[in-house]
Amino acid sequence: MIYGIEAASFHVPSLYLEIKDLAEKRNIEPAKLEKGLGLHKMALPDVHEDAATFAAEALLKLIKDYSLNPKEISRIYLGTESALDAAKPTATYAMQMVEAVLEKDFGARCFKNCDVIDMTFACVGAVDALQNCLDFCRANPGKKAVVIASDYAKYELESSGEYTQGGGAVAVLLSDHPQLLEIENVYGVATESVFDFFKPRRAALKSDLKSAATSMPDKIEIFTDEPVFDGQYSNQCYQDRIREAYEHYKEQTGLEKPYENWRYLIFHLPYAFHGKRVFTELFSLENNLPYGSPDEQKAVAKSEEYLSFINRKIEPSQRASSEVGNMYTASVFMALLSAMQVSYDNQEDLKDQKIGFLAYGSGSKAKVFAGKVGKSWREVVQKWNVFENLKNRKAIDFETYEKLHRKQLESSVNSDYKGFGLNKIETENPVLVGSRYYDYR
Repeated sequence: MIYGIEAASFHVPSLYLEIKDLAEKRNIEPAKLEKGLGLHKMALPDVHEDAATFAAEALLKLIKDYSLNPKEISRIYLGTESALDAAKPTATYAMQMVEAVLEKDFGARCFKNCDVIDMTFACVGAVDALQNCLDFCRANPGKKAVVIASDYAKYELESSGEYTQGGGAVAVLLSDHPQLLEIENVYGVATESVFDFFKPRRAALKSDLKSAATSMPDKIEIFTDEPVFDGQYSNQCYQDRIREAYEHYKEQTGLEKPYENWRYLIFHLPYAFHGKRVFTELFSLENNLPYGSPDEQKAVAKSEEYLSFINRKIEPSQRASSEVGNMYTASVFMALLSAMQVSYDNQEDLKDQKIGFLAYGSGSKAKVFAGKVGKSWREVVQKWNVFENLKNRKAIDFETYEKLHRKQLESSVNSDYKGFGLNKIETENPVLVGSRYYDYR
């Protein structure tokens, strides 16, 4: 039996900010971000959107596009680091929203017998969910599972991470009928506990909170959307874990240069050009090239051989990231969709070709694995229209962006939006304070 991805869908919020607009306001040369990092647009959630609505949109699209019976889905596992609650999984909100829309066709609570959970390990959490659900499918032939990656990458205003912001979700259906991608059951893994990027609990006095419930203690712990991070250190951790996981993958497979057999290399992309930058070390090691000094590293990165390699095996996966920004857990999946969409548009035959994944999550862990493109992959990809969909978004100005970031707007910017939306957050009832309620518009 073979297992892997049968179908896939995605959702990106309808608003975006041009990176050049951000650069000009922050006194950054636009070319530094556009040509240096590959950034062009930053996807932003509207007032009514969050990680739960992103996930619900991707899940509903997956079901509708591929005419799935939700009662045949045994698992919905969500990888996210944008959880809405410390106990109730964000996946349950998405499940509830989609159930309400599907009720007229499948009856109430169509996911009643579905196992639902969140998995968190920074940006690699959805890959963990993928591996876990594939193991489930292998142990239970005939069962289907859905993995959703959904996040909003939000950084503090005027921070060094601000221009990498983005958001959205990707949903994949896993089964023993992998029309899109058969995933091999071999994973190179590397883990080390580090503090390159994290979202710690932070203390606050009740008197500092405008609407604190009377039952709260005098001092409480809070979470914020924006992370604490060290960009340079995180880049080094990424590179170190990817190298270690790649070596672990080689040990298990016995392959000399695995990447040479991969049509595409799919990376977690905190910014579009990150994958091609971090792979220079492995490329040098695999080809016995000098790489110790900064000058040697630049020589490799600018070499004709490496540039040709990037154009063939990495560049197509970057294109969606340039238009969206960082999607945290979803970015590695969006890179896959981007690359396969390019091949589809170019009428390339990917059937039976190998694709390699180099996934990373801060904290830190990397996983390296591979898959083989299915014979019916074009039937799956024809539903996506990745780049056409990215064109159908609404640009906002810088002032609106800052108001959205500070949560100063009460009504949605895109009044024409059709889909899931946050209706209200309970603030009055002390027992239910913080509960979130959604509707379908």
